[in-house]
Amino acid sequence: MLKGKNALVTGSTSGIGLGIACALAAKGCNIMLNGFGDPGAIERIRCELAEVNGVTVAYSCADMARPDDIAGLVEQTGQLLGGVDILVNNAGIQHTAPVEEFPPERWDAIIAINLSSAFHTINHALPLMRKSGWGRIINTASVHGLVASVNKAAYVTAKHGLVGLTKVVALETAGTGITCNAICPGWVRTKLVEPQIVARAKSLGVAIEEGGRSMLAEKQPSRQFVTVEQLGEVVLFLCSPAASQITGVALPVDGGWTAQ
Repeated sequence: MLKGKNALVTGSTSGIGLGIACALAAKGCNIMLNGFGDPGAIERIRCELAEVNGVTVAYSCADMARPDDIAGLVEQTGQLLGGVDILVNNAGIQHTAPVEEFPPERWDAIIAINLSSAFHTINHALPLMRKSGWGRIINTASVHGLVASVNKAAYVTAKHGLVGLTKVVALETAGTGITCNAICPGWVRTKLVEPQIVARAKSLGVAIEEGGRSMLAEKQPSRQFVTVEQLGEVVLFLCSPAASQITGVALPVDGGWTAQ
């Protein structure tokens, strides 16, 4: 179904992005990885993905806070892989603090990476998709693109904006063979979430695992973390022919969080 397609996944050297990249590579997609981390570890990931799946896997350390880097990333993906058929905007950062204590520089960084980067990647990748008459744009939003939580002004704002961008792009590409959707995960145990688990455990005076259970009990009725593998499968579905008429959707994958 996806064999030979070319996928750019931002923020894909760990966590949700890497899980999505692995799922796409397993179905025969060539992959452009992007993100920061230990160069040796990233190179091992790149080689393993390529060898295990028999696909081309490239890597770019483009900074998703820099529009010029993003333009270069899309151009490089087209040159190395032959195009951009699937774009997954997954790069994201987090900072928690009350609004009146929120550092302005952290606000600017979160808006740039969690929201503005998606505009820039779409802006550059969409002409390539229109030329081929097929494309899938999938934005990793969050339940916080649908509801709010305290101490997350920048993150909630960015993710709400990402859902809005998803809808606009879906309308502008309707009927072209291109779809644009957002996935909205609840709690996923990644490096982005782990500091919040640690902080919760510390505030309660309990072990880290108990802190995680406390977070789940408060928000996620299933009381189970969403896994990166599950999110990879959701992305595969949104890239499939069965989802060709699903566009402009913000799909919760949240254990019932937003059903309350």
